[in-house]
Amino acid sequence: MLSAQAHPHSPGSAGAHGGESTLAAARASASPAVVTAAEVASRWREQPGALLPILHEIQHALGCIPADAVPVIAEALNLSRAEVHGVITFYPHFRTEPAGRHMLEVCRAEACQSMGADRLIAHAKQHLGCDFHQTTADGEFTLEPVYCLGLCAQSPAVMLDGQPHARVSAEKLVRLLNQARQSKAEVQA
Repeated sequence: MLSAQAHPHSPGSAGAHGGESTLAAARASASPAVVTAAEVASRWREQPGALLPILHEIQHALGCIPADAVPVIAEALNLSRAEVHGVITFYPHFRTEPAGRHMLEVCRAEACQSMGADRLIAHAKQHLGCDFHQTTADGEFTLEPVYCLGLCAQSPAVMLDGQPHARVSAEKLVRLLNQARQSKAEVQA
């Protein structure tokens, strides 16, 4: 019987998939995404259930999971590219494009919906010119849904750059977005 290390398709084997030579070549790449994916995958690939921690670490490092990182991850874990892509697209937290400078999350939980979140969402989409999981054309704002910010008694609620805001009307949302834009202009001045 073959040991796990000797099996040609086990993670960490020197076989066609998951081999150290493949990761070494990736670490020498000119692409920062490929290098980061190879370094992260090298650290995690021997751990059971390594895919999610690898994806989280790559996104934290790069702001997204670029397409050219997917083959490296797949190779390191002896998975198909489709399997890795499927996980990335299944979880809304993962993104394949960088987020905007500001993150706007609008609560979609029941309490916020009952207090007008759907109208607020429609206003946010119209004002920003983008949908959920998208970034404005100028790269300033990424719009994301969130399911409960814990401000149910003060709904509808949003989170802008990690800061929660309660009882948000369309007018208050525009003020918050303008303040975020102004803070960028002040930093650049």
